[in-house]
Amino acid sequence: MKPILEVQDIGKKYKIQHLTSGYLSLRDRLMNSLSFKGNTTEDFWALNDVSFEVQPGESIGIIGRNGAGKSTLLKILSKITLPTKGKIISRGRIASLLEVGTGFHPELTGRENIFFNGSLLGMKRMEIASKFDDIVDFSGVEKFLDTPLKHYSSGMQLRLAFAVAAFLEPEILIIDEVLAVGDAEFQKKCLGKMEDVSKSGRTILFVSHNMGAIDNLCKKALILDKGRLMEMGNVAKITRLYQQIFNGSLNGSWKADSNQDKLGFTSVSVTLEGKQPCHELLIGFQVKSFQRHPKAFAAFDIVNSMGITIMQAIPMQEPFIAFKEGEQEFYVRVRLPQLIPDIYRVSAWLGSHNTETLTWQKEIVSFDVTDSPQTGRTFPHSHANGFMVPYSELTNG
Repeated sequence: MKPILEVQDIGKKYKIQHLTSGYLSLRDRLMNSLSFKGNTTEDFWALNDVSFEVQPGESIGIIGRNGAGKSTLLKILSKITLPTKGKIISRGRIASLLEVGTGFHPELTGRENIFFNGSLLGMKRMEIASKFDDIVDFSGVEKFLDTPLKHYSSGMQLRLAFAVAAFLEPEILIIDEVLAVGDAEFQKKCLGKMEDVSKSGRTILFVSHNMGAIDNLCKKALILDKGRLMEMGNVAKITRLYQQIFNGSLNGSWKADSNQDKLGFTSVSVTLEGKQPCHELLIGFQVKSFQRHPKAFAAFDIVNSMGITIMQAIPMQEPFIAFKEGEQEFYVRVRLPQLIPDIYRVSAWLGSHNTETLTWQKEIVSFDVTDSPQTGRTFPHSHANGFMVPYSELTNG
């Protein structure tokens, strides 16, 4: 079977201008036509030598840091912009949702835009009409169907655009992180619809910083970094690799860069001890204070690679710690539940007896659980099925 999408050595180059004459006011520029003399330009490759194939029915997650080239790639795939080099072979209709209002005309009504957008996909009016009620029902804009789109809120435009893209059944659906502007209920609804689209055998390319959404929706993923394809493969492997690479600055110890004004951490360290299912996390931390805090307490949030806080450890010290003026050192031993293999990050928090935040250091250290919580289990654990595996026993009768 031929790939539904072939990306062959794609590159996109832009020219960047650098001012060598320093800052000039508008008046200076108008008065001096030579003010731009000496400016230089630089070639910037937003994408370079990117190649991959997508098979029919695959759902591919595209991940990478801001500026990695993700949106540029989607614009090229959607034929919004042309590549500087390379070529793309597409064997199916492509519908894309890259930003609010894409493919819509602001002067046309919602009703007219549904047919307008469908025609851009190459669909006949009868085909669009057969899906019209489903689109309107999903988008929830029935009351405003005959209102010009320019009077819609961004959320209404987004709901209508997603409904059109999802229900008009393109062979390839491309979705950027535009869903981030929608409310939580709508995001959940969209992800559910995208799962249905994927199960129906259509192809999805999905850009998101939400590793949980990528993990749940996609079977494969690829990492872009500085315009280049770093790695492509199984989604669990790729999202884990992404966390390892781009959270590489995190490790088992942290030191503060400067002194705190009132009360703060000067260092935090974590050490994972033992084996599954009896892991313990030893947290050591130093605190420096410029005044006495008779009633305060520490808490440590543990966050998984999806960015979800899965637990909070609060050491019980009656329950407060009497922080003295100066520097003190403490150790906390946390009995961990049976966590699935993942990279976990730890945030450190200090607060007063009335829950006032005195200092908070977010995700400053990390630890890596590599073994399965179930003895003998070799197939991978998925975040889609939960974050821990408690002991359970099967009995007969």
